[in-house]
Amino acid sequence: MAKAKFTPGDLVELKSGGPVMTVEKEGYEQDTWGCTWFAGDKHQQNTFSGVALKLADI
Repeated sequence: MAKAKFTPGDLVELKSGGPVMTVEKEGYEQDTWGCTWFAGDKHQQNTFSGVALKLADI
């Protein structure tokens, strides 16, 4: 499977659902992406595998 290509600033979401997130940076491991989003007024950040993400349909 080809490596997912995202650019910082892209809006993405998990293929399984969830909030729209902003890609901040490529992760340290191959095909991982640091993302940020808000859950209400709480700021969240995490790193996700590229195979679990897709560009948001907004």
